Amino acid sequence: MLKAHDNSNTDVAALMADMGARARAAARPLAIATAEQKNEALNAMADALEARTAEILAENAIDMEQGEAAGLSGALLDRLKLDEERVAAIARGLREIAALDDPVGHVIAEWDRPNGLHIERVRTPLGVIGVIYESRPNVTADAGALCLKAGNAVILRSGSDSAHSSAAIHACLAEGLRKAGLPEDAIQRVPMTDRAAVGEMLKGLGGNLDVIVPRGGKGLVGRVQSEARVPVFAHLEGICHLYIDKSADAEMAVSVAVNAKMRRTGICGAAETLLVDRAVLDTHLRPVLESLSAAGCEVRGDEEVCARFPSAREANEEDWRTEYLDAIISVRVVDGIAGAIEHIETYSSHHTEGLVAEDAEVVERFFNEIDSAILLHNASTQFADGGEFGMGAEIGIATGKMHARGPVGVEQLTSFKYRVRGSGQTRP
Repeated sequence: MLKAHDNSNTDVAALMADMGARARAAARPLAIATAEQKNEALNAMADALEARTAEILAENAIDMEQGEAAGLSGALLDRLKLDEERVAAIARGLREIAALDDPVGHVIAEWDRPNGLHIERVRTPLGVIGVIYESRPNVTADAGALCLKAGNAVILRSGSDSAHSSAAIHACLAEGLRKAGLPEDAIQRVPMTDRAAVGEMLKGLGGNLDVIVPRGGKGLVGRVQSEARVPVFAHLEGICHLYIDKSADAEMAVSVAVNAKMRRTGICGAAETLLVDRAVLDTHLRPVLESLSAAGCEVRGDEEVCARFPSAREANEEDWRTEYLDAIISVRVVDGIAGAIEHIETYSSHHTEGLVAEDAEVVERFFNEIDSAILLHNASTQFADGGEFGMGAEIGIATGKMHARGPVGVEQLTSFKYRVRGSGQTRP
C-alpha cells in the first residue's frame, strides 16, 4: 500500500515552507523548459498511469471503503470512485494536454510605435500555483499536467477522502517528470491531511505561492477566499439553470433536460434548477418532468408545477439557492425570457446556464443579459468542462471576473510580459 499521508510528529509550518521553497526553485528551470521536454513528461505520466492502473484502483478502493464508512453521499462517492475506464480517461487527458500548443512564449499581440520601438505582449508562466481540492482524485493529474504545460510549478493539496488515490496518481506524475529530466519538485503533493497545511498555503508559503486555486465545496472555497493572502481563482458552487422557452422543440427539451441533470449529478455543471416558460406548461412541462422522474430524479416545484405534476414536492426558498449534486431538481414557472433572466440573476452562482429555444431573439437576449461564465444554447449544461471545450482538461471553472473565467486551462495558467525592442531610442 502507498503511504498516503502521515500527520504524526510533523512540523507543518516547516514542511510547507520547505515545499514552497523547493517549488520556487523548480519553477525557474520549468519556465524555460522546451515544449518537447514538457510533452515527453506528460506522455510518460500517461504511460505510468496505464501501467499502474491496478495499483491506483487498489488505493482508490481504500478511499471508497473509508468514504462509505464516513457516510459520504452518493454524489461524493461518485466523484471519488475510479475504475479502469476513468483511469484510462485521465491518461487520455494527459496526452491531450501534451498535444496542445505550448502557451509559454506565445506572442499575444505586437505593434510598432512611431519612434521605432517594437512592442510584444508574450505569455509567461504564473510561477508557483497552489491547488486545494476535495474528493476528485483526477484533479491530481489534471492540475499537475496543466500547470506543467503552462510552465508552472504546483503544490497539490488533496482532501483526506481521496488521499490514497491521489498519492498513487501523484507517483505517476513524478515518474513522468524523472523520465523527461525535469525537477520532481515541479509537481509536489502535500503528504498530510492536517488542515494546518491549508492555512500555511493561504499565507503564501513565505511569498513562494503566486496564486491559489480552490476546488471543492462552498465551505472550502469560502475559507480560501476570506483567508488567502495571495490571488485566488475561485471555483464556487455550480447552481446551474436550464430554461425552456416557448419556442423550444419539445423533444429536444426532454433530451437536454434529462442529460443536464442526470448524466452525472455530482459534477458542478449538472443543472440544479429548471425554468419553464408559462406559455408551454401544457405541452412541455409534463414530458420533461415525467422523463426526469423516470430517470430517478426527485422534482421540487413551485405551486404551478405541483398542480400539474402531483408527485413533485413543494419547493421552498432554499431550493432555489441549493447546489444539490444529487438526483434532485427544483422547477419554477417563469414569464418568458424576462422571467428566466430575473430568476437566474437572483439565484445563480454565475457558473453555467443553458436554454432550449428556437427564437433567435430570445437566444441573443439570453447571451447578452446573463452574466455567468458559461452560457449554452440547445445543449446540456454538462458540457461545461475544459475537456469538452478542447482545452485537454481543466483545474476548475472560475466564477470570478479577474484574469481567469470559465474553464481554467493552460492559457488561463499564464500571465504575460512585454518585450520592447529598440535601436537606441531615448525618451525626450
